[in-house]
Amino acid sequence: MALPLTCLPASSPRERGEESLPRAAAPFLGFARLLRRHAFVVAPEQATSFMQAVTLLGPRSMNDIREAALATLAPSPDRRIEFEAHFRAHFYADARPSIAGEEDEETRIKDDRGTREEESQDARQEKGGELSSAREQLSSRDFQRDADGLGAFRRRVASALPARRSFRTIRTRSRGTLDLRRSLSEIVSADGDIPSPQLRRRQTVPRKLLLLIDVSGSMKLHTADYLKLAHAAVQGADRAEVFTFGNRLTRITSALRVRDRDQALARAAVLVDDWDGGTRMGPTLLAFLTVPRFSAFARGAAVVILSDALERGDHADLETAMRRLSARAFRLSLATPLAGDPRFRPATAALRAILPVLDDLVDGSSLKSLTDFILSLARPAPSAEAIWKRVS
Repeated sequence: MALPLTCLPASSPRERGEESLPRAAAPFLGFARLLRRHAFVVAPEQATSFMQAVTLLGPRSMNDIREAALATLAPSPDRRIEFEAHFRAHFYADARPSIAGEEDEETRIKDDRGTREEESQDARQEKGGELSSAREQLSSRDFQRDADGLGAFRRRVASALPARRSFRTIRTRSRGTLDLRRSLSEIVSADGDIPSPQLRRRQTVPRKLLLLIDVSGSMKLHTADYLKLAHAAVQGADRAEVFTFGNRLTRITSALRVRDRDQALARAAVLVDDWDGGTRMGPTLLAFLTVPRFSAFARGAAVVILSDALERGDHADLETAMRRLSARAFRLSLATPLAGDPRFRPATAALRAILPVLDDLVDGSSLKSLTDFILSLARPAPSAEAIWKRVS
């Protein structure tokens, strides 16, 4: 008879203690973690669904567990063979599978091999785009206390965002539709007299603003300014959301809601573990889209990605993630500090692949260029592909 499994969110074992997880559930949670270490996109909800599916199936055989894993963890068809190899290695204790490209995957994961000093020395030796590596490097950040300089942006951002018509209505004196319920109520209260009709119109509300900030090593010269801009956006706009990504994905909106900027950035520095580390832009954006609560933030929003888009290796995940983001967003923009150079052209394979789905590819090298761009989001503009074809 199968033992019942208590399914916990992926983040809870570290917070509540691994001892709260039943021993029977450990191999299944371990398999989900193994897939994440090898760059499979596995959301916490999928790991939970996997354990629940195993509970429902019994299971009567290892094939039941395999079918539950395929149904809930949903590996892409091109990685099905790799998925099967990891399944056998984990549950059957087969020899460690030899998989094409696995060595590259290992370099993107920080483990117990090597020391923090060696990783820091490697990072210091890299320059420019070479800082965009796939290796995970965890570190912390301290933000300098300085003058704000973003007060005008904070006051204007809410009114400058693109607007949409809400399904909620407000009362109006003219140019509205008849509010039949209130009109009839007024007729009854007036003993059958016909008063002025009550009108309502659909409310106009600003769209959400979603900022996705690259905190990898290649962006470390701009990270502090980007976080200050994000704090001003959260303080000025009611529906702004901010995430950081490098090797990991972290939501920092709650930290940036603190009014004092220095306190807010200090809280954000504690939340994010992968400051100045490697770059896995495609997989982290796919992970963002896999979590329903997170992907809902992008629906109908003005999405601004602050990154140099220096994706190492295969850019297929990045292209897939950007296409899915573009389908959800009202406007998808990439602000790269590389565009601050007049000689910049979107010549890398990754940029050429994602350019057709971008609404904007703009200069992200300074706070002034970024604030001017965000304040202009409500104004229509030619697509990024049309602009850069003329430039080229």
